[in-house]
Amino acid sequence: MGVIIIREMVGTSPRSWSDAARQAVATASKTVRNIQTVDVVKSTAVVENGEIVEYRVEVKIGFEYEG
Repeated sequence: MGVIIIREMVGTSPRSWSDAARQAVATASKTVRNIQTVDVVKSTAVVENGEIVEYRVEVKIGFEYEG
C-alpha cells in the first residue's frame, strides 16, 4: 500500500446509520477508485414530530493515491 488520501463526507438515509454509511461509500465510488477504508466519525439524526426521519453519518473515506 502506498499513500492513502482521506476525504470527509456526510451520508444520509431514511433507514439507518449503517445504510447512510453505505450510501456515502456508494456515492464516493462513482468518482473515486481504490476506496480502502471508511471511518464513521459521527452519527446524527433529524427528528420531526418525535420520529427519526433521516439518519446522517460523517465519514472519512480512504483511498489509495494513483500517481
